[in-house]
Amino acid sequence: MLADQVRRQILDTLASHGECSAGFISDQISTVGRTTVSTHLRALRLSGVVLERRQGRHRLYSIDPMGPANDALQFLRGLFERALGAKTSDSPMSPAVDPDGGSVRRRA
Repeated sequence: MLADQVRRQILDTLASHGECSAGFISDQISTVGRTTVSTHLRALRLSGVVLERRQGRHRLYSIDPMGPANDALQFLRGLFERALGAKTSDSPMSPAVDPDGGSVRRRA
């Protein structure tokens, strides 16, 4: 579901601006047209990640704070807290940082 770049851009727009119309969301995403954005909004709504509210002729979208996005966030938070909490500097798989500020790499 979130592997698609357009869907991530939609969610980023909703996270940054709160509730938005489909037209506003589409204006924020220049890589695809309005029809494609609408298709992705529908998929996000059907999956429960996004809520839709009708206001007259307009449809307003927002991230469902109690939906699957929250479940995924809680799962990932717990996963990374356990993984990072279990690591010690003596661990053979701990990350090594280049003293000159280079990229992080794993020691074998």
